[in-house]
Amino acid sequence: MASLNVGNLGEYLREQRNAAQLSLRQLADAAGVSNPYLSQIERGLRKPSADVLQQVAKALRISAETLYVRAGILDEREREELETRAVILADPSINERQKNVLLQIYDSFRRENGFVPETDGTADTDGTDGADEIAGTGETAGKLRADATPAADARKDDNPHS
Repeated sequence: MASLNVGNLGEYLREQRNAAQLSLRQLADAAGVSNPYLSQIERGLRKPSADVLQQVAKALRISAETLYVRAGILDEREREELETRAVILADPSINERQKNVLLQIYDSFRRENGFVPETDGTADTDGTDGADEIAGTGETAGKLRADATPAADARKDDNPHS
């Protein structure tokens, strides 16, 4: 079989699989695809569907968007956003809830700055932007941002009861 033009998807998948210390068979099982099929994807012989890429991304705990771009399913998007999301999702030192909260806060900052983020299935269900889960106080991200200003810090120092 001739290699398909799927960018460097196969090489990238192999690197991510090795970094996760998974065998080809383990990743195939975790993603719900056959071992030979995954092997063909890694060797550039098959172009997987978006659904298969999403399953593989979930099994590897990486961004599906990154795989979509590498497979040519999505146009190249803002590299910093993809890399930021990928780093957050790949960080083994934080749990899934914390990753989702960080992504929600990141999206809220991007919206505030005029960028509309794509939805990724981690929509906030309680009507807040997720910052209250990190703060543990019910404050919103806007309140947290306002409290983080130097002027707010100075006001807190002047008031011994705060």
